[in-house]
Amino acid sequence: MAKKKLTKGQQRRIKANHDKKLRSKVEKVQWQDNDLGTPQTGTVISRFGQHADVENEDGLIYRCNLRRSISSLVCGDKVLWRLGKESQHSIRGIIEAVHERDSVLSRPDVYDGIKPIAANISQILIVSSLLPVFNSDIIDRYLVAAEQTGITPVIVLNKTDLMNKSSQFEQDKIELQLQIYRDIGYQVLYCSSQTNEGINDIKMQLSQHTSIFVGQSGVGKSTLVNALMPELGLITKEVSHNSGLGQHTTTVARLYHFDDGGELIDSPGIREFGLWHLTPEQVFNGFIEFEQFQGLCKFRDCKHQSDPGCALTSADDQKIHPKRLASFQRILASLGENKLTSRFND
Repeated sequence: MAKKKLTKGQQRRIKANHDKKLRSKVEKVQWQDNDLGTPQTGTVISRFGQHADVENEDGLIYRCNLRRSISSLVCGDKVLWRLGKESQHSIRGIIEAVHERDSVLSRPDVYDGIKPIAANISQILIVSSLLPVFNSDIIDRYLVAAEQTGITPVIVLNKTDLMNKSSQFEQDKIELQLQIYRDIGYQVLYCSSQTNEGINDIKMQLSQHTSIFVGQSGVGKSTLVNALMPELGLITKEVSHNSGLGQHTTTVARLYHFDDGGELIDSPGIREFGLWHLTPEQVFNGFIEFEQFQGLCKFRDCKHQSDPGCALTSADDQKIHPKRLASFQRILASLGENKLTSRFND
């Protein structure tokens, strides 16, 4: 007999019970204050449930527990932590507080609300490629997210070695889209981990920043990290031949240091980057070329579709490219697709 499929409610309860058991097990590893050393400042280089790896100022890494008072902790956070005088079940210390973040990249989660991905980033590298598919809509969504956080975005076309194998039509189509981004003012870089084309340019771009690679699964983020840091030997996977979709390689965000300066956070790939937690006004502000048209629509509640007197739809193509306008309209239409949107916009 076929196994009965669990409802979403049952799945949530099972997960909650599982997490509760994990927490109870973790809470057995405790220290009294006199078992701990003096407070130190460190950086979270990776987070594993109720544990986190903290890099101390001397460069050594310690696995730590989290105080119950810590509600949010992500890769890149600066923390106050204390080293235990003795290790307990491989746990070396405890994180007591999190310093205020300079920046945080977040995405919406149906059950967890706004879910932070990484903190204290100064640069977002949006990685795309011909495989699994070059998708400008995903790039636009990341650009909106970057503009919301004030983190500088850079667009990277990876796997350029595949360009020569594609049709001239496909090459021209991608170049046209990338030129649109350049015309707006975004930086565009090209690279290939197979031929090493552009790898030095990427290194230079990363050298003065704490950066994060983002992009859908399968665009080659982990392979690119391997080309930048071959000593890491990260596991990589090919794009699925059955689905044509990228396969997740990185499962936990982790921070790495470059010998020549700069840090990189390698984050789990995602196939979609939802923006349904944002308001239409926030999405509008995420399209930087729209700024000159702010407040110029005839009606204050303009939907920017077929509304009479819309400043965007009547703008010259040289000021707002039709492809960008269409992408903006698709994002606006997607804001109402999630039934829990209202919980983010109260």
